Amino acid sequence: MNLFEKEALVQQKAVELENATAEEILAYAVEAFPNITFACSFGAEDVVLVDMLQKISPTTDIFYLDTDFHFKETYETRDRMVERYPGIPFVRVQPEITPEEQVEQFGPELWKTDANQCCNIRKVQPLTNILTKYDAWITGIRRDQAPTRANAKKVEYDTKFGLIKFNPIAGWTTEDVWNYIRENDVIYNPLHDNYYPSIGCEYCTRQVMPGEDPRAGRWSGQEKTECGLHK
Repeated sequence: MNLFEKEALVQQKAVELENATAEEILAYAVEAFPNITFACSFGAEDVVLVDMLQKISPTTDIFYLDTDFHFKETYETRDRMVERYPGIPFVRVQPEITPEEQVEQFGPELWKTDANQCCNIRKVQPLTNILTKYDAWITGIRRDQAPTRANAKKVEYDTKFGLIKFNPIAGWTTEDVWNYIRENDVIYNPLHDNYYPSIGCEYCTRQVMPGEDPRAGRWSGQEKTECGLHK
């Protein structure tokens, strides 16, 4: 399928699947694109999609970006999910350089001096490398998470990585996410219960107090609002 054909298909499916359920979108995605993967951060949205995928297509690849800087609760959530879904291999994707090598090359606490560079090394480049192996990918982004995501389609062509992207719960609210977690007894990161609505690396994430924007805890004090994984 050439680029023109992919873009035409995406435009058609974006319209057809706009009112489809998340499960219907996932079912279409894994059937139409067997060589597909899901990028899991172990946040609330992503554990929902892991649970759905386990029921719809348990052999679909799932990977996570291990920046080496995650909260211990995030790693513990990963371990609990591995136990809950023993048939799903959670593929660990790492940066090309270790934290120690990063300090040698860029100095200490790069996330303070150049957060974009830190994200590029520890997230964007590893993601770019893993996505070259696939024709499509699935994400847990939602439109109401941030202004930068407000126009996300449930099916779109990802020009940044050159493949088709599915956002099955793009139209969900935070309440929708937590209703699914409660109704299906889904494992989730306990930091969500302690004022962490959005969880990234430990050094760049803080608690969000009532009344603040849900993503105010990411790169607090900086103009940065996205790590660069999503256009």
